Amino acid sequence: MSALSLQDRAVGALMGAFIGDALALGPHWYYDLDALHADYGDWIDTYTTPRPGRYHAGLKAGQSSQAGILLALTVDSLVARGGYDEADFCRRLDEDFFPLIDGTPMHGPGGYTSQSIREAWRRRVEQGLAWGHCGGNADTTEAAERTLAIAVRYALRPAELAAAVTRNTVLTQTDGTVVAMTVAFGAVLGMLIEGHALDEQLSGRLMARVKNGELPFHSVTRGALQAPHPDAEEAPLAGRFPSPDALLGPSDTARAARDPSIRIEPAWKVSLVYGLPCAVYHQFPAAYYLAARFPDDFESAVLHAVNGGGQNQARAILTGALAGAQSGLAGIPRRFIDGLENGTELLEQARRLAVQVVVGV
Repeated sequence: MSALSLQDRAVGALMGAFIGDALALGPHWYYDLDALHADYGDWIDTYTTPRPGRYHAGLKAGQSSQAGILLALTVDSLVARGGYDEADFCRRLDEDFFPLIDGTPMHGPGGYTSQSIREAWRRRVEQGLAWGHCGGNADTTEAAERTLAIAVRYALRPAELAAAVTRNTVLTQTDGTVVAMTVAFGAVLGMLIEGHALDEQLSGRLMARVKNGELPFHSVTRGALQAPHPDAEEAPLAGRFPSPDALLGPSDTARAARDPSIRIEPAWKVSLVYGLPCAVYHQFPAAYYLAARFPDDFESAVLHAVNGGGQNQARAILTGALAGAQSGLAGIPRRFIDGLENGTELLEQARRLAVQVVVGV
């Protein structure tokens, strides 16, 4: 793969996430799909303004939620430091972000503060705990929504990707399954930026990286998930996630998306199949499905994520990153960038980070 196409995929992943976040700002968290359609029509295809009394009320169409703001903070830190510098990232949270929130849900930039960020704020600001002791057990994709920038930066260095994403995730989320699934998402995104397809073979390629020590997941199988040799020693568990299942699910989901006998129509109803709520086990499979269903169609992937209701913002951020990595910036309709507040500045920062992906190898 040429450096140019690699950078295009990296920029596409970042801009796809920012676009997905802003597209879902207005229709965020409608669990009553009839109410969603009454407020926004049968199909949302552009940025919308949140209704009074809803999440993010007072913001305007095209603006970022707090997830987008934290993603931008992460990108800024990576660009400024040339890679993941935890001290710099934490300093930015302490100095630039935490003074703007108060630990309550409906307050702060972006109109809503997620559970894991509220918990981290209380431990850090109210209790005065050191970073490394502020993470909570929220089961959401909050960390994945910012660490996707770290995955972009280290797309060509999977061991460093896994280590950096892990370290950043546990600053706010410490549940072992959440961390494993977040790192797995970053590993998948890195593979797509490299140029691999989100298909039935991707999980096998990820497992090869487990076997050679690049990804820290425990596995006892050999080959294509075959039984281990009778005299084989078990790989050590220390420093590894206890199961590789988070790496295996993406290919199963991709197989379902491409199987003509398995149809979810319209595709936005994937949210009903995997679930409308916020938890990682609802969100990641839906994002993998939509990205695999529309590998060359960024617009369809991200708009079906938005129109699915529920926690559609997380779904759209994750889907936007995966779809943007597949389509590249060239495959993202210009109107989505033009309608995004600070779209030019976000694009410039994304391009700066993409350069690091290549020169930082």
